[in-house]
Amino acid sequence: MLFVRLNPIQISTRYSAFFFWLLVQLFLAMGSFAAEPQTPPEPSDNPRIVVLGDSLSAEYGLERGTGWVSLLQANLNKSNHFNIINASISGDTTSGGRSRLPILLSKYHPVVVIIELGSNDALRGIPIQTSKENLAWMINAAQTNRSKVLIVGNLVPANYGAALNMDLTQMYAQVSKKYKVPLVPFMLKGVADAPNASALFQTDQLHPLAVAHPTILANIWPELKKLL
Repeated sequence: MLFVRLNPIQISTRYSAFFFWLLVQLFLAMGSFAAEPQTPPEPSDNPRIVVLGDSLSAEYGLERGTGWVSLLQANLNKSNHFNIINASISGDTTSGGRSRLPILLSKYHPVVVIIELGSNDALRGIPIQTSKENLAWMINAAQTNRSKVLIVGNLVPANYGAALNMDLTQMYAQVSKKYKVPLVPFMLKGVADAPNASALFQTDQLHPLAVAHPTILANIWPELKKLL
């Protein structure tokens, strides 16, 4: 085994060169991150659609660009008439949506607000009446802002009990009727109730795979199209 003995000057020079190289690489990496925008620029002359949802709209566990909101934007880009602001956050509830909506309305002045919230409330044991009041508040706020509203409903897994899903179904229907806004009763129709449902979901069996998102969009588009 051969050992090479270095004097202090050689050691200092080699370490200085190494740290200089490391510093250059760090600045290059930081520059690459800064150069990549998080979201595409928003055309100022295009009307906006705000999607206020939870993980099912936020592309949880999916490759970016494969969720139903991204698919919708891709379809709308063919005519370039609308720009979608996806303000969905994984795990969000109607309370979270209510707190965030005023800023979104003020910033974007959307022509349509799509509200896809409520199922996380049920999973967390939030009283249905509270969720209903939050939905009503958001609808009223959007309508006051002269935005049209689409409610996108969802249910919880069957093991949580039929009564809970009945409450959710009634809640969506009641606010839809009272405020005269269109409703998609169950966004996962044809997915959660499909014969091969387990193959359409991620391993948690709660979030659909990308292959299921065209079906989700197909459930939502007919009601949304009426508002555009």
